[in-house]
Amino acid sequence: MVTDEQVRLLMAETRKGVPLVTAAAKSGMTAPTARKWQGSARNPSEVRPQRVWRTRQDPFQEHWPEIEQFLEMDPSIGAKTVFEWLVEEYPGQYQGGQLRTLQRRFQQWRRERGPERQLFFEQEREPGVQCQSDFTHMGSLGVTIGGREYPHLLYHFVLPYSLWEHVEVVASESFEALAEGLQESLWALGGVPREHRTDNLSAATHQLRKSGGREYNERYLEYLGYYGLEASRNYPGNAHENGTVEAMHGHFKRAVEQRLQLSGTRDFRTEGSYERMLWQIEAGRNAGRGERLEGSYERMLWQIEAGRNAGRGERLEVERGALRALPAQKLPAYREQRRTVGVGGTVRMGNKAYSVPSRLAGARVEVRQWARRVEIFHRGKLEAEHERARGKQPGRVNYRHVVGGLVRKPGAFAQYRFREEMFPTEVFREAHDRLRARRKGLPADLECLRLLQLAAQGTQSEVERALAKLMASGKCPDLESVRALLPEGRVECPEVRIGEPDLEQYDALLGAAGEAG
Repeated sequence: MVTDEQVRLLMAETRKGVPLVTAAAKSGMTAPTARKWQGSARNPSEVRPQRVWRTRQDPFQEHWPEIEQFLEMDPSIGAKTVFEWLVEEYPGQYQGGQLRTLQRRFQQWRRERGPERQLFFEQEREPGVQCQSDFTHMGSLGVTIGGREYPHLLYHFVLPYSLWEHVEVVASESFEALAEGLQESLWALGGVPREHRTDNLSAATHQLRKSGGREYNERYLEYLGYYGLEASRNYPGNAHENGTVEAMHGHFKRAVEQRLQLSGTRDFRTEGSYERMLWQIEAGRNAGRGERLEGSYERMLWQIEAGRNAGRGERLEVERGALRALPAQKLPAYREQRRTVGVGGTVRMGNKAYSVPSRLAGARVEVRQWARRVEIFHRGKLEAEHERARGKQPGRVNYRHVVGGLVRKPGAFAQYRFREEMFPTEVFREAHDRLRARRKGLPADLECLRLLQLAAQGTQSEVERALAKLMASGKCPDLESVRALLPEGRVECPEVRIGEPDLEQYDALLGAAGEAG
């Protein structure tokens, strides 16, 4: 059978003046076949009849009417589901290798008689017009911090024209996470597009009780108004209308997954901090520069983001030229409410509890809830700061705030709702487990609480080292044994005095630099 490639080679050789017999030999044809195709204006694939007949008997012909009834009732039904029904209904008549044949028959039926399929229409993107935001869960990557599971999401910001993107680690799909993520993205970008598009996020919209539709939240519109952004959202159930950021979720996750595989670990020492990442954004983030900070999960995400943006420079410059200027300053991206501290030494915010020093029980405090942290003020003074509780966590409790009360009432520790929050590190948790294995019930709980109280009154790291040393040697990590290993006396912090700077020294340096230039 002659192929299109053979004919093209034959024509090329004859145009060079090569004799027909020689050209035929080079193209793998006989001379008579070459003469046949030499003057033809069509390729073999164009004149060869398309095969529409079957070369073997259809194994499903006998039961096809029954199969077709399934398809007519539900055109989306899977071929594997129907095949399993056939194997069960007609034992011994069908084998596993015939599933692929049935899948082809299903595909043919859908193309000939199936319902219309949804189409996706390529869009023309204009620079500086639209930005898109969404959240994506990162739990499937199995990242841990200090050996503990790290449930988190990413706020993802994308410019559809240049595909420039920015990510922020967040705890939940809250308004604070959306506001902070959007604001930091705009300031990292250095300008403001005309339109901000999301899907029907609960952080941006709410459901209307009477009509059943959705409407924008007032706070969200006020936030967009400050930046002069127009609100835009897709229709419910049509995520493809926010398709650029949806597609970028998968690309970014694959990049993170590959980096985790190369590093050989999914465990990191610390969560890092937003501030460190934001400072690096200003230092040529899109060029992919900046030293790597080992053990920082957020820095790893930042490096991936910077590397992905590095190749988008030309279109990004075009887009930046079409952006509007940023306002003079950022908006506070937190929710503030006044709350009364309960008798348990905690204050509630967003259905979560956060501890404060016990002396504030019954006092009115101001609670500021950010995307990832909660700050508690009393009379303008910051009294407590916690990482924002995630998912099913009931709240955050600092053991220093409540351990004194629990030592006086140790019987409450066993069923304390926030008992897991009381252990500052895994070493203290392991010490508690070993104490309970040796001393049952209340004595073990009281000993553990006294160890925590010792850490609160002194240096937590010293107590932790003593506990680790005792457990490594197989000894019981009790209070007396720990005290025996602690250094005697308190370590006094040196007093540091910083004098007035001598500005003449800076003038001399500047003058020397000018002479060198």
